[in-house]
Amino acid sequence: MSYPRIASLKTADAFLKRLGELNVTLPFDRTLETGPAAPLAQPLERNGITVGNRFCILPMEGWDGTLDGRPTDLTRRRWVNFGRSGAKLIWGGEAVAVRHDGRANPNQLCIGPHAEQELASLRETLVDAHAERFGKTDDLFVGLQLTHSGRYARPNPGGRWEPMTAYAHPVLDRRFAADVPVHRFTDDELLRLVDDFIKAARIAENAGYAFVDVKHCHGYLGHELLSAVDRPGVFGGSFEARTNFLRRIVDGIRAEAPRLKIGVRLSAFDAVPYRKNAAEVGTPEASDDRYPYAFGPLRTDNYLPSLDDARQFLRTLESLGIDWVCLTAGSPYYNPHIQRPALFPPSDGYLPPEDPLVGVSRQIAVVGMLKREFPRLAIVGSGYSYLQEWLPAVGQAAVREGLTDFVGLGRMVLSYPELPAHVLAGKPMTRQLICRTFSDCTSGPRNGLVSGCFPLDPFYKAHADAEKLKAFKERQATR
Repeated sequence: MSYPRIASLKTADAFLKRLGELNVTLPFDRTLETGPAAPLAQPLERNGITVGNRFCILPMEGWDGTLDGRPTDLTRRRWVNFGRSGAKLIWGGEAVAVRHDGRANPNQLCIGPHAEQELASLRETLVDAHAERFGKTDDLFVGLQLTHSGRYARPNPGGRWEPMTAYAHPVLDRRFAADVPVHRFTDDELLRLVDDFIKAARIAENAGYAFVDVKHCHGYLGHELLSAVDRPGVFGGSFEARTNFLRRIVDGIRAEAPRLKIGVRLSAFDAVPYRKNAAEVGTPEASDDRYPYAFGPLRTDNYLPSLDDARQFLRTLESLGIDWVCLTAGSPYYNPHIQRPALFPPSDGYLPPEDPLVGVSRQIAVVGMLKREFPRLAIVGSGYSYLQEWLPAVGQAAVREGLTDFVGLGRMVLSYPELPAHVLAGKPMTRQLICRTFSDCTSGPRNGLVSGCFPLDPFYKAHADAEKLKAFKERQATR
C-alpha cells in the first residue's frame, strides 16, 4: 500500500485533485495574503489577553534535558528557535513532568528544586530571541505544558517502562513485557498528584509563564482518565468523575496561582489501538463495537468520529472559565496515524492504513465543527505539518473560514522554525527545510537519542546521534 508524496503534488490543481480522489476536502486559498490584514496576521483577544497572530508552536516532549530534569544547551537552542519562529502563541513550549515518576523519558524536563529558576531562564531565552528578531513581545503568549505520562512513564536511565495507569486496560496492558509491573493509581495517589500539578503551576507562575496547559491528550494520564469508564471511586465511571482530576487541579490553581491562565490540550477523539500486520501496515487490535475506552470513538470504517465526548468536555471547560483549548487526536503510542499523519513511520510504528491526507482532513474538519459550536473558546488546531508546501494555503483558509483560531505547528518547526515568519512576510518557503514527516524526530528519541530533525537541520545532521540513528535504521532494514 503506497500513497503519493505531498512533494509530488507540485500545483494547487494536483493537490486538490488528490483530495478529490480521496473524497475528502480541506479549506484552501490559492492566494496567500500578506500585511496586517492577512488572516494569519490578525491578532486574537480573549479576556484581556492579546495574541499577535494566528500561528502557534505546539508542545513537544524533549529528550535532551539532564537526568534531574533541567534544560540543556540543546533545549535552549530549540526554545530560541521557537522565539525566532514568529509565532505569537507558544502552547506549552515543552511537555514538563510535574514529578519524576511522570517523565516519559529520562531526559524530559521535570519540576524539581531547580525548576523555578531554570524555567524562568528558559522562558526568557525564548522571549529575548523573539524580541531580537521582531521587537514586539507584549502580544506574545507563552505557556508551559504540565503532564504526568502515566501508562507511558519511563523516568529512569535505561528507558525501562514504569507504567502508572488509571485502570486495567485489556489491550494496552498486554503490550508490556511480563516482567514489567503495572501500577494502578489509587484515589489517594491521584489526590496527591493533583497537589503536584497545583504546585507545578505555582512554580510556572513564579517563573513568568502566562498560562499552563493541563495535558489531556495522547494516552497520557489525564487523557486516560477520561476513558476510565469502569474505574471505581471518585476518578472513574461517570463523566463527572472522569473529569474530577481536571476540575480539582483547576480549582487548586485558581486558589494558589490566581493570575495564571489555564489551557487544556485535548485528544478530541480516539480510536482502538493499532498494530502492524504482516505487511507492516497498521491494523486494529480490537473490535470497535466491543471497545469502550475511546474517548470520542472513531470507528474503523468511518471518516469522522463521534464528538459527543468532546462536546461535553468543552462545555465543562466553559463552565470552569477556561478559554484556551488545543485540539489533537488519538495517541502516538497506539494509533499514531490518527494523531500524527505521516507517510514514513517511526521505528516502532507501522505504515499508515490510510493516505495521511485523510487524517489531516479529519482533524481539521473536527476542529472546525467544534469551533463553530464553541465560538467563545480560543482553539488551536493540529495536524498541519503533513501538508508541507500546502500548509500556508490550508492554514490561511482554515482561519479565514472560522474553522480554527490558530494553526498549530509541531515537528515542522524542528526542521523549519522560521516558517511562520516567512509566511507572514510573504516570503517563499525554503523548500529544503520543509518537514517531510520522515519521523526521525521520533525514531531518534524512542531509541535513546536527543530531540531534533536529523534529516534537514544542519545542526543535527552533524550531531553524533545522527550517525547512531543511521546505523540503527540500517540494522532495522536488514532484519
